[in-house]
Amino acid sequence: MEMFHLRYFIAVAEELNFSAAARRLHMATSPLSQRIRDLERELDHRLFERDTRRVTLTPAGEALLPIARDVLEQINSIPWRLREVSRPGRITVFVGIPPGVHPRLSGLVDTLAEHVSKRCELLRWPGSSRALVIGVREDRLPLALARLPISDPALDQLPVMSERLAAVVPADQFAGRDSVALADLADLSLIVAPKEISAAHVDQLDREMFELGIKKRIKLTDTGYAGIAQIVSSGMAFYFSILDPDSPMHRYAMENTKVLPFTDFEPRLETVLIWRRDRACGGDLDELIEAAREVFADPVHV
Repeated sequence: MEMFHLRYFIAVAEELNFSAAARRLHMATSPLSQRIRDLERELDHRLFERDTRRVTLTPAGEALLPIARDVLEQINSIPWRLREVSRPGRITVFVGIPPGVHPRLSGLVDTLAEHVSKRCELLRWPGSSRALVIGVREDRLPLALARLPISDPALDQLPVMSERLAAVVPADQFAGRDSVALADLADLSLIVAPKEISAAHVDQLDREMFELGIKKRIKLTDTGYAGIAQIVSSGMAFYFSILDPDSPMHRYAMENTKVLPFTDFEPRLETVLIWRRDRACGGDLDELIEAAREVFADPVHV
């Protein structure tokens, strides 16, 4: 058994979808499926039940998952444990920053950098929320800001900000309106953003909106937030954005778009600071996380 077998198994177990796991691992689906079959053959246990609709863990797979995570956590901790032993003094630490971070939250990151400046230089590393979570999990980033939901027992979370979400709608169709109800959106399509800029909270909103009766979808590829605003301005669709006008997400607004709060739905974007639990429990991030708990003691609500 090779270490990559465990990495592949964990990815499939967490995604419960071979295609999604393959994208996460930057590989094709076919070789991933073959590696899982090789692992099952070596362990003499079937780890997944597969059919045309879904993938589920078998009892053996459920038993292996915490073991595999523990093994990889031990392996992934080797670099930082060695750095802890050999570091010369003041070090550089990167914090992952997702797109559209609110100025107030950005200011708190600056405050944290000041608090720990004697011990380390805190620098920002940009990336999508999805990529940053994987970066922290795989120990390529010490800590990051990320959007909920996150379900990974290897990661600890500290709530830092809660932002109210609103609907971005075609302005001409909602002229004179200062709010919107779900029923008002029935004739519009919800934009499904490309995976590259999407995050778990977007997938969750997609499911919630479908359950609430918003059935139409426009799936986009190879575009960013400006492209999404372009589709909204054409009058075909709507999307979600931060309600607070100070959010940098408002810079993507176009002439025929407006942001309206919901009257019968109150979605929120929850942002947390994440880090690997093993690096803060007697590890090299103890002092940094203690400082973060002080700086973010009162999560920002807007």
